[in-house]
Amino acid sequence: MGAVGTSTDGTAGERRQLINVSYRLLGSLAESEDAVQEAYARWYALPRSRRDEIASPGAWLTTVTGRICLDVLGSARARRERYVGAWLPDPLPDHAEWNHGHGTDLADQMVLDESVTMAFLVVLESMTPAERVAFVLHDVFRYPFAEIADILGRTPAACKQLAASARRRVRVARAPVTAAGQADVVRHVKEAWETKDIAALVDLLDPAAVMTADGGGMAGTVLRPIEGGARIAQYMVAIADKAPGLELLERSVNGVPGLVARRAGAIMTVASFDVADGRVTRIWAVRNPEKLRPWVRAG
Repeated sequence: MGAVGTSTDGTAGERRQLINVSYRLLGSLAESEDAVQEAYARWYALPRSRRDEIASPGAWLTTVTGRICLDVLGSARARRERYVGAWLPDPLPDHAEWNHGHGTDLADQMVLDESVTMAFLVVLESMTPAERVAFVLHDVFRYPFAEIADILGRTPAACKQLAASARRRVRVARAPVTAAGQADVVRHVKEAWETKDIAALVDLLDPAAVMTADGGGMAGTVLRPIEGGARIAQYMVAIADKAPGLELLERSVNGVPGLVARRAGAIMTVASFDVADGRVTRIWAVRNPEKLRPWVRAG
């Protein structure tokens, strides 16, 4: 038996795809890695004769990974009720922006597209586990409902209905602005934040904007979302006052323009934004150091 995911039996090349599928299903790099490792462990636990009978190892691994993720999603609600403060999906860096070549880091294997934006992942979090599996596998990865039915233990028709229900949730979420348009707004937010210009921040924030922060009990932050552009602006300036020497960097977060806060060379916060009509409507700030590990290695 070779190392998990590195054998020469034709399954090693599936790992990148499985990681991409599981991250979109779970929103957690660590849980995605665990799910894929478990799928490979089950593959190697099969007798060699049984493995030789499987026509498509990739399809088998995807099915098993999907089932594992479904189980994880089923227990996620209880785990997140014990989580300190708000839970947000893990933010993903674009290593090309950090002069970091392709490596073995899990985040290096992620395909950054609209299906991993923080706004999209937050919508996925509102779905039932079955809806999320059906929608991600069919609408994002184009798996047929017959294969999804095998994962969910339902009929293809039922899986089609689940995906349609999930699709309606996604349609409620407004389509994102262009990357260039968002970059302009994020840049102005950065400039106003650096100068502690509350009035400028208020102008850049939608009056009904919401800021959600994830510290996981390991980094100081608000435990509940802050609502209202004026309150968010005041909070942002208060942060700057308490952290002299804070450096703000414009970086892609999950494939779209965002901000990274660094102090004394250490990455403290990764912020993702949703923008509409030239104003920020949502801010997701991740401060949990466990979720920032890929950023520490990148930066």
